[in-house]
Amino acid sequence: MTEGKKKNEWLEWIKAIIIAVLIALFLRTFIFATSIVDGESMYPTLENGERVIFNKIVYLLDEPERGDIVIIERPLKNYVKRVIGLPGETIEINGSNLLINGKEVKQSYLTEEALRQTGNYGPIEVPRDSYFVMGDNRAISKDSRNGLGFIEEGNIIGRSEFIIFPFDEWSMTR
Repeated sequence: MTEGKKKNEWLEWIKAIIIAVLIALFLRTFIFATSIVDGESMYPTLENGERVIFNKIVYLLDEPERGDIVIIERPLKNYVKRVIGLPGETIEINGSNLLINGKEVKQSYLTEEALRQTGNYGPIEVPRDSYFVMGDNRAISKDSRNGLGFIEEGNIIGRSEFIIFPFDEWSMTR
């Protein structure tokens, strides 16, 4: 092999690596990112220490829907919660019953124990530019009921899509 061919081969490898790194940075910055679940507020759907991939572009094209597990950006830390109430809806919780605009909504993602531990709340109307969120572990969750308040759409930075760590628990988060 001539020295010119070796040099060209090295340049091609370097270009390929640079392109791969740039694509990875673009995807991480604008499309997908990871977040670590901190705490037990989303148990049993998500557990403390699990790493999730979240979709950052989905809410540029669409709006959060009831049931979505979202990443909420706050100055000190990000939160992972489930969207319960949409803008303009009236939320009321009577024990294990969730009422939205006066109609009962089933929460099939919750255990019977979590339903019993939800407590009473409301009725309260969600502002037009905000969302009402709760953790699945209702007894210990810091959420729209007790500390996070209503979540403005601009603070929702993505929708959780997959659990990627621990490796033996790979799954979708919906």
